[in-house]
Amino acid sequence: MPGPMGHGHGRGPVTEKAKDFTGTLKKLIHYIAHDKLALFVAIACAIGSVAFNVTGPRVLGEATTELFEGIAAKVSGTGGVDFDAIGLILGTALTIYISSAVLNLVQGWLMTGITQRVCYRLRREIIEKVDRMPLAYFERVSTGDVMSRVTNDVDTLGQSLNQSVTQLITSVAQLVGVSIQMLSLSVALAGVTFLTVPLSLAGVMLVVRSSQRHFRRQQAFLGQANGIIEESFNGQNIIQAYNRADRAVAEFDEVNEKLYQSGWLAQFLSGIMQPIMAFVGNLGYVAVVVVGAFLAIGGTITVGDVQAFMQYVRNFTQPITQLSQVSNMLQMLAAAAERIFEFLDGEEEEDLTATPELARTDGAVSFDHVQFGYVPNKTIIHDFTCEVEPGQTVAIVGPTGAGKTTLMKLLMRFYDVNSGSIRVNGLDVREYSREDLRSNFAMVLQDTWLFKGSVRENIRYGNMDADDAMVEAAARAALADHFIRTLPGGYDFELNEDASNVSQGQKQLLTIARALLADRPILILDEATSNVDTRTEQRIQRAMDILMQGRTSFVIAHRLSTIRSADKILVLKDGDIVESGTHDELLAQGGFYAELYNSQFDEGEGVVS
Repeated sequence: MPGPMGHGHGRGPVTEKAKDFTGTLKKLIHYIAHDKLALFVAIACAIGSVAFNVTGPRVLGEATTELFEGIAAKVSGTGGVDFDAIGLILGTALTIYISSAVLNLVQGWLMTGITQRVCYRLRREIIEKVDRMPLAYFERVSTGDVMSRVTNDVDTLGQSLNQSVTQLITSVAQLVGVSIQMLSLSVALAGVTFLTVPLSLAGVMLVVRSSQRHFRRQQAFLGQANGIIEESFNGQNIIQAYNRADRAVAEFDEVNEKLYQSGWLAQFLSGIMQPIMAFVGNLGYVAVVVVGAFLAIGGTITVGDVQAFMQYVRNFTQPITQLSQVSNMLQMLAAAAERIFEFLDGEEEEDLTATPELARTDGAVSFDHVQFGYVPNKTIIHDFTCEVEPGQTVAIVGPTGAGKTTLMKLLMRFYDVNSGSIRVNGLDVREYSREDLRSNFAMVLQDTWLFKGSVRENIRYGNMDADDAMVEAAARAALADHFIRTLPGGYDFELNEDASNVSQGQKQLLTIARALLADRPILILDEATSNVDTRTEQRIQRAMDILMQGRTSFVIAHRLSTIRSADKILVLKDGDIVESGTHDELLAQGGFYAELYNSQFDEGEGVVS
């Protein structure tokens, strides 16, 4: 089950044309190469199907010649129509066309399998990539844009790949095969037909050059539109509460209009290829009919050959038209594939460290002159130093933007410090592999994350090896067992996608039960009671007290009444520790902490019942 993804605004400037069309196709070929045997068989079947198909008109032409000459002989009294010969020729033609259809069916079956396996691997790699991406990526890119790459872009790639590869192979093979047949029938008529090629190619190149950037824009705007839809869906209650529905629609309309314009232009330009190619093909067809008639009258070519050649003219212009369509599909393919590979090639959390053999950490944590900023030349944590003993509860307080949550992100290596060091169990966190480091932490956050599934499955997420008895024991310890048993189905009650069928307080108790079941030596509680009422807060606070027993705990809280019993309170302001001590010591100092606490007390928020 994947973890939650952040919701940022990733709608930046749009690239109008593919950055690396050739490079993208090369990467895609690498993915297809995993099924190279099936691909080679599919190509062989496609070529074989075309070979049989282009032989058919010539065989049928022989039947026409046989019939025409038989009728002429009967009229002149020198013979008659040999229906046995004609029947044999038609039987041969039928066998040829059946063979062509069978081979075409086989290659279609193979290419569909290849395409779907490519899409399967890409979707899997995207989901695996999500777990390796740095947290910073999801803080700047919208979830909808990432989802668009998994769904729309992969679907577009799959459809375009299946059609374009097959069409490309058959069109090229048909073009070559028909050219050979035409040259063997009449060089003069073949020359007339080939004159249409430059006109066709000119039309194709003109349209392709114009349509390429619009296909890229279409995919990019589609990702933006998905991002807006996802944000609007998740924030619908806020949108309605502030009467901002018109603004949300206007924002979507702006992107939707761009999507409409780019999509319209892309589809229009791809659509005009067909009539352009049909017009050029008809010119060649008329020219062949006229020249062929004169050649037949002159006796340099048979009537059957003229008939076959007329069919070949159609078969010659058809693959050129198909190649023009393939070029459009390749543009769509490249635009979608580029966005997918752009994500797959994105920066990952580097984890080259092999963690030394260590026993389970005792929970000792040390911050040594830590400095950090999310962007260069903008430091948030200036010089943070603190020693935390095993089992201590450390509360971190301060105004919004002081750097409280940032410290926890550094502790878990979602980001690395710019200078200084953070040590866990005496070892710099950068010497741990991220997976080994994070196996020492459990988290209970302000924004609870529960997935669609049973209550039991959500608690077991903390320890996938836990049995039902362990799950229920963790729920009892977290004071969640009572409310769970009142739910329809109890522990098997199914939470919906955003767990909105239980209350906020109940969701928080489930996350505490999950953390208890994980049984990690270090605990991070980030505003864990800020979204609930006072009575529910007291219940959650009791559950958290149970959770914190015997563990090193970092508690970030705005409600200062919840951290009065902390072993150490660190007061942050503008990234620096301005005060440190116990609750009573800090109140006695009458400094910044006392000011914060008294302001909440005056507002009724700091009172402990």
